[in-house]
Amino acid sequence: MDILEGLKLKYESVLSLIKEKGVVLSHLHLEGDKLHMEGNAPNENVKNDVWNAIKAVGDNWSSEISCNLGVDTSLPQPEKHYTVVGGDSLWKIAAHFYGNGSQYPKIIAGNPGKLVDEHSVIHPGDVLVIPD
Repeated sequence: MDILEGLKLKYESVLSLIKEKGVVLSHLHLEGDKLHMEGNAPNENVKNDVWNAIKAVGDNWSSEISCNLGVDTSLPQPEKHYTVVGGDSLWKIAAHFYGNGSQYPKIIAGNPGKLVDEHSVIHPGDVLVIPD
């Protein structure tokens, strides 16, 4: 296996996250002995997620990979979907996804066709968009 394929395999979790979060890579190649990635993320949070994923691979990431990501807010923003189950509330869903139930207005804002305000009723089986 050549160096490029070996590094792509080692950083497969990062490359999967890039694809999942809608990062657009303009360059992915070997530069010296380093895997070089360059492109744009749809927002700063996604950019930070990519960097955290790189660092999670191992301590010697700085000698194996270079990553130059910008932010391009015109890219589609990543979305998660959640299917409501019995006993759910917007507060409970926000607590699960954001770690804080008071963030439920984000869910309302991400579902303008389904939710109007905190008094909107949700039912088991409803599919909600969970904004990043």
